[in-house]
Amino acid sequence: MTELILALDVTDRRRAYAIACACAPHIDCIKIGYPLVLAAGLSVAGDLGSLGLPLIADFKVADIPNTNRLIAEEVFSAGFSALIAHGFVGTDSLAACVDVAHENGGECYVVAEMSHPGATEFFHGGVAERIAALAAGCGADGIIAPATRPARISALRTLIGEKKIYSPGVGVQGGDAAVVAALVDGMIVGRSIYEAADPAAAAAGYAGFRR
Repeated sequence: MTELILALDVTDRRRAYAIACACAPHIDCIKIGYPLVLAAGLSVAGDLGSLGLPLIADFKVADIPNTNRLIAEEVFSAGFSALIAHGFVGTDSLAACVDVAHENGGECYVVAEMSHPGATEFFHGGVAERIAALAAGCGADGIIAPATRPARISALRTLIGEKKIYSPGVGVQGGDAAVVAALVDGMIVGRSIYEAADPAAAAAGYAGFRR
């Protein structure tokens, strides 16, 4: 089944929890990144974890192997189920994230290509393909590929086989849930849900595209 992942990029702890509670019946996972963690602290994972949904730490980790390992260890100690890392830093750095994830019974996803327009300035000319292949070779659990460019999802799928693809950019950025749901393992939706007048209703609407 195509999962619906809420990208909870608000900066208020109480609001984040309220939105997550309202949307919980309709979503499969919650992704949080720097906006919420920097505002509320890493312990916010404990609040959200009480809802019983997997939590993805979208920190796009990109450092030397030792630093990556230290970051990953903090992530999984805080109660996250998965971590998102960059692959352009190389095999050794990415392997550190993958190893810690698996040591903790978690998952590691690698950014192959981002969803915003500016991503095409660097994630082109085979770069995204190289990162996807690196992710597969390092034993990562999947990649991040753009809902805003469905053809790129299909191209990267050929390089990773049965590994998962989580896809951001559905909604405000222009990604079409009806198209993307058939191509990926998880649709990531943020502002179109958490900025909606009724986040639960918006989440329910996107949940209807799950296959």
